[in-house]
Amino acid sequence: MAAFAQAGSTFLADAWERLGAGRTALRVRGPEVGLVMVRGRAGGGGAPFNLGEASVTRASVRLEDRDGAVVGHAMVLGRDPDKAGLAARFDALWQVDDQRERIETEVVAPIEQALAEGDRNRTEETEATRVDFFTMVRGED
Repeated sequence: MAAFAQAGSTFLADAWERLGAGRTALRVRGPEVGLVMVRGRAGGGGAPFNLGEASVTRASVRLEDRDGAVVGHAMVLGRDPDKAGLAARFDALWQVDDQRERIETEVVAPIEQALAEGDRNRTEETEATRVDFFTMVRGED
């Protein structure tokens, strides 16, 4: 679910055209746009505090499968109902046993690879601006 929520809308739409074409997704809930409270911790482990609010979009869909109905859910950061609906469709399709491996290799793996590459690029850019400070000891006591 995290991979689907972090993927781009265009990537999900293209992947659905390849993998989910011909499947009907019935809306169970949403897509609905709302707010969530983002909490933080001072120093990563201190007392929690309210940092602010963030927009999120959630959706639930039902896919009819030969073995019955499968329900998929998604919650994505931002105000993108189409992306939330696609992410919920992929969550449902991933739950279909004969589709899971294909979804993992053709959708989840490329998303995770792109996210890891983005993290690596940000780390390299940040590392390039690192400044090492040192203190020289003076000969005076």
